[in-house]
Amino acid sequence: MAAPNSLQTPLLEHVEAPTAELNVPAQEPAPADVDAEAACEQERDERAHAAMYARFTEPQKRLILALVSFAGLTQMFVTGSFITSIPAVAREFESTPALINLAVSASIITGAFGMLVFSTYSAWYGRRPIFLTMLPILILGSIGTAAAHSVPSLVAWRIVQAFGASGGFSVGAGVIADVFPLEQRGRATGIFFSFAFLGPALAPFVGGAVAHYASWRIMQLSIGAASLIALILFAIFFPETSQPHSRGIDKLRAEGHGSSERSPLLGDCTEDEDGQEKEKFKWVWLNPFGFLGLLRGPNVMAVVICATVILMAEHLLLNPLAYTLGARYGISNEGLIGLCFLPSGVGNIIGAPIAGRLSDIIIIRARAKRGTWVPEDRLRASVPGVAALVPISLLGFGLTIRFIPGTAGLVVCLVLLFIHGVGIDYSLTPMSAYLVDILHSQSAQITAASACVRQLIIGVATSAFIPAIERIGVWWTNAIVAGLIWCSLVLYLATIRFGDRMRAWVDVGYSTAANN
Repeated sequence: MAAPNSLQTPLLEHVEAPTAELNVPAQEPAPADVDAEAACEQERDERAHAAMYARFTEPQKRLILALVSFAGLTQMFVTGSFITSIPAVAREFESTPALINLAVSASIITGAFGMLVFSTYSAWYGRRPIFLTMLPILILGSIGTAAAHSVPSLVAWRIVQAFGASGGFSVGAGVIADVFPLEQRGRATGIFFSFAFLGPALAPFVGGAVAHYASWRIMQLSIGAASLIALILFAIFFPETSQPHSRGIDKLRAEGHGSSERSPLLGDCTEDEDGQEKEKFKWVWLNPFGFLGLLRGPNVMAVVICATVILMAEHLLLNPLAYTLGARYGISNEGLIGLCFLPSGVGNIIGAPIAGRLSDIIIIRARAKRGTWVPEDRLRASVPGVAALVPISLLGFGLTIRFIPGTAGLVVCLVLLFIHGVGIDYSLTPMSAYLVDILHSQSAQITAASACVRQLIIGVATSAFIPAIERIGVWWTNAIVAGLIWCSLVLYLATIRFGDRMRAWVDVGYSTAANN
């Protein structure tokens, strides 16, 4: 029983009559009986909500997570394996690295558009059909890239390849939201990120080594072969993970249920040999840019801006590594250049699960303390990465390249690459989980919309990195991006502090604790 002076609601016999001096209004007596019907309804809702995440066993969830992580890894390999091949490709085509780098920029921009397309259609048709559509396009693009014999054809096939790989990350994030509840989502996202970011760790080394000792074309054929394996695995083992009645086509069928008129967007119904009604597949044209409206939310845009600058720092450090670290310390072997990418990738692998698990712990403890869910609590886990790990390692790398020669400088650069890799995923993992939390029913769409903006900006920025380094040097280029990170940190901290008010400014369909 609560004491009379407790902050909890006291019993009525302990409530003294309000005094006129304090001008406190008398409290209405609390109802003696709890509304049993409302309690039963709430219990039914909670059971239905829990049932959505109990559709798959724990082994099935692990298998689903492994498959989408493999798709994310493949997407990262498409970009990462080509970066260290740029010198070899430039020599073969008798071109310049800056011109060949256009293939990287074109693939990044194409990936941004592809994310929107595939996430939009995954919300309509489901996750499984999208993976079974993307992977054949990726296989075709990889074969075409390997067969290219000119810069224009190389860029064209890289666009096809990037389009086929583009949905792995955004649709994969949607799958995680489908399968894992709020309290487990950060950990699952961390595992997804750590496996996906094996790409930045391994792809440059593998791509550079294959380009040096065999041919960059072999690497592209290997991506096609890996994609074929992924297609087989998805076709056999990957179920439809969309939550019941959440797909656009399901909602359309529900609207027409019991009506004599069927929507023209639905396929015709026929009967099979057993007399069962079967609906024919019908393609529906959807607007992939519609979900960009989700970025109207000021808290969403603040997080996207911060994530964009963080990712820009990673591309700035890694993409021109052959022309910064390689040129400074006399490393010309593409395989050895690729080996220098490993510390950053190992840092990614370590940082992602730690940040994901930490953000889950923060959410659980804050919810227990307050008795309510505040989505912005998850973002607190990212602050050390945004404030210190990423910008300081970026500045340190520039200073080391400029002032420390020889083996000592090389070792310091590799250590800073590792710290940078930890900081990147330490920052990005809670941000991605936060966006999925606040827009759970549109998880793939918000992941794609945010990634689209990031990729478009980074695609333009990457084309300027090498010219900027040649003109003003590594230190000043890195310093500019580090300054942008600290500017974005102000927005980020404001979101943590005033997130509830920012969400109230523009409601883009935010989720609540009841439907998350």
